[in-house]
Amino acid sequence: MITTSPEHVTVSPNATMTGLAAPSRGSAELSTWHVDMAAGATGPEHSVSREQVWTLTAGSLEITWDGGRTEKVTAGQTLVLPPDVLRRIHATESFEAYVAMRADGVASVPGTEGTRVLPWAQ
Repeated sequence: MITTSPEHVTVSPNATMTGLAAPSRGSAELSTWHVDMAAGATGPEHSVSREQVWTLTAGSLEITWDGGRTEKVTAGQTLVLPPDVLRRIHATESFEAYVAMRADGVASVPGTEGTRVLPWAQ
């Protein structure tokens, strides 16, 4: 049983991620988290080394990915993002989503060296 607590919450300039299942909380293979993003916020362009599954439970987002393709995702829809594909997420309105990924995924940002861990997924 996992209960969320303040130390499982990461606030970035663009969104709030609340870690759910993760290796630090007892999961061996998967990480799951909740994303809350305010209307008008846009995340950085980045890629993630593992497939991610995003299920929107409220609001909507636009994702630009796969060489410039833009799609709108709304509450009730699920978006499957393949690994290593550049993407940028924009909140067309406030949205909430649950995300699932293999626990060993890391992010890369164009123009920077190395990879970044996702603290909410650790």
